[in-house]
Amino acid sequence: MASESTRMETELDLSVVDRIVEANHGEPRRLIAMLQAIQAHFRYLPDAALDRLCQITGVTPAHVTGVATFYGQFRRKPMGRHLVRVCHGTACHVAGAPQITDALRRQLGIEGEDDTDKNLLFTVQKVACLGCCSLAPCLMIDEVTYGRLTARNAPLTLGKFLEEHGP
Repeated sequence: MASESTRMETELDLSVVDRIVEANHGEPRRLIAMLQAIQAHFRYLPDAALDRLCQITGVTPAHVTGVATFYGQFRRKPMGRHLVRVCHGTACHVAGAPQITDALRRQLGIEGEDDTDKNLLFTVQKVACLGCCSLAPCLMIDEVTYGRLTARNAPLTLGKFLEEHGP
């Protein structure tokens, strides 16, 4: 059985890439802008989309990969439907942010260097600061903020969020 990310790649509408390249006049010097537009559409940079970009523009796969991996803004793996940003700023870090991140990852079965659960529902990321120091430790799921968390109650925010906002 194909993995979820492989299945997603076979269902991609690559005509989007054609339109993005056309909007950028197929100019290789506009590679970063094209990668940004591809990622804005797919929420990551799928291999099939990058292959199509190379076919149309003539930019080598090595160059595209080099740019896509050099800049931290680009994702090479599928992202979950919901983004969980755990604040690791000073106030949140001191109040237990590392334990909260660990608890969320355990709850979602995220292992190693991965940041997204196998169902592609949640992506968990550490961020430098959410600007909610008075709520430390805190996290945001999409645009909803949850504060004064612990490693014990933080995983419950995932269910609460889904109840209130749907999958």
